[in-house]
Amino acid sequence: MAIKKYKAFLFDLNGTMINDMPYHIKAWHRILNELGANLSIEKVKQECYGKNHELLERIFSGRFTEKEKDKMSLEKERQYQEEFRPHLKLINGLPRFLKRSNAAGIKMAIGSAAIMFNIDFVLDGLGIRKYFDAIVSADDVKQSKPDAETWLKCAERLNIKHSDCIVFEDSPKGAESALNAGIQCIIITTLHEKHEFSNYKNVIGFINDFEDSLIKHLLKNY
Repeated sequence: MAIKKYKAFLFDLNGTMINDMPYHIKAWHRILNELGANLSIEKVKQECYGKNHELLERIFSGRFTEKEKDKMSLEKERQYQEEFRPHLKLINGLPRFLKRSNAAGIKMAIGSAAIMFNIDFVLDGLGIRKYFDAIVSADDVKQSKPDAETWLKCAERLNIKHSDCIVFEDSPKGAESALNAGIQCIIITTLHEKHEFSNYKNVIGFINDFEDSLIKHLLKNY
């Protein structure tokens, strides 16, 4: 299998580096339904993309002020962190992948729709901040995924052309965001199935975790 040699690896966070999306979905399901949304788990799963404020606006158009959305967003993340903390760990194979990529001089960045409160929870909780040359959070972009801004800003902060980057993602909206940025993408199937990505021609492959043979082929370039 021939894979291009990339200069930078760009990672989504939730569901891509840690397998935590069921905890986010559970927290949102509880909060949204307490507010009267009456949504199924499957519907909440479909809505779990972009910034927290955007999700709340999609469900409750115009109902809440920005201050109220700030408060609900933080409360949701506190609930998520409390439930997920005992299970906080990197996806299988990722510790070694980060270490080898760093040793090879590959630039790495995180591009996430999460607020820094959650990104810090992961980076500091697992001691991996040292591997990342740039972080783009929800607060750093005007338009979150599937807009291209997150990934283009990652490439810009690394001072590397977007065409020399590859994105690691777990969601269709994330793959669409990479497509809009003109960046190839590898999908980890922690939450979504392969057929859900059939429209995204920038997806070059799928992995179950970072021990997958595709990752081994990728690292052969370095």
